[in-house]
Amino acid sequence: MWVEKYRPLKLDEVVNQKAVIERLSSLSESPGEMPNLLFSGPPGTGKTTTALCLARSILGKYWRDFTLELNASDERGINTVRDRVKIFARYADRRVEIPFRIIILDEADEMTKDAQSALRRIMEKSAHIARFILIANYSSGIIEPIQSRCAIFRYSRLSDKDIINQLEKVSKNEGIKYDNQALAVLCQATEGDLRHAINTLQASSTLGHLTVENVRKITGISGNTRVKQVIKVAINGKFQEARNMLTELIRVYGMSEHDFIKYASEEIFKLDISNPGEIAEIIAKYDYRLIIGSHPEIQLSALLAELGRFNERVS
Repeated sequence: MWVEKYRPLKLDEVVNQKAVIERLSSLSESPGEMPNLLFSGPPGTGKTTTALCLARSILGKYWRDFTLELNASDERGINTVRDRVKIFARYADRRVEIPFRIIILDEADEMTKDAQSALRRIMEKSAHIARFILIANYSSGIIEPIQSRCAIFRYSRLSDKDIINQLEKVSKNEGIKYDNQALAVLCQATEGDLRHAINTLQASSTLGHLTVENVRKITGISGNTRVKQVIKVAINGKFQEARNMLTELIRVYGMSEHDFIKYASEEIFKLDISNPGEIAEIIAKYDYRLIIGSHPEIQLSALLAELGRFNERVS
């Protein structure tokens, strides 16, 4: 995967995020003073990459042995926190001179509230042997007791110039022939997400010369576009068709219910409808139901049914 092949290994190689990198570079020089960290910001802006770079900088050649990386959205239950994180945080190996162990929890805002409460207690008890780096798209999804125990770093969405520069670099290294306009279209389609942009570049490269047409063939089947189609069909009053499309997205393409809600919220305001505010309230209601643990497919089906009451013609 090109996104891994070209992932930065050092802090000063991370694209943009200059203010964040400057602060973290200072902390890496005095690791004993480093608190727990919370990285917050849009996807594809370098949060996970920065965490790994920081682990390499502080732990040196032992960073793999003394770093635990978990995707909290996949392993978000309280048992994971109590078992894997707790055991790793408590185990101390004094044979190697390292300041502490590092535990990276990606997508931490997807953890349940109980899991976060358990995590808070573990962070307190293991402060002398471990540091936590929590990564979240939305810091509001992290409970206040954890936020207060972390230094918060906020990441900004990357500019089109930054993304295009990286895409040009990868394309030249991989020997891809490309049109400049094609890279601009790819950048626009991925909306500031560098990881998504590089993945889409790799997919588009299989079609040969990178043209606007080839890029559109790939981005035309992106998650945003598919969710937009589902929303349109639902608002047009075709519930069964919309539900079939939703089922395909979840079961065939593997889209999570949270991604569906997120994309739906983003796409709803791009449609020419008379009452977007009311529809936004409906989406927020079902987003809350999913967060508190309601059955995903039942709730998303109910969302489509409720959108169908508007019965507007959306093209």
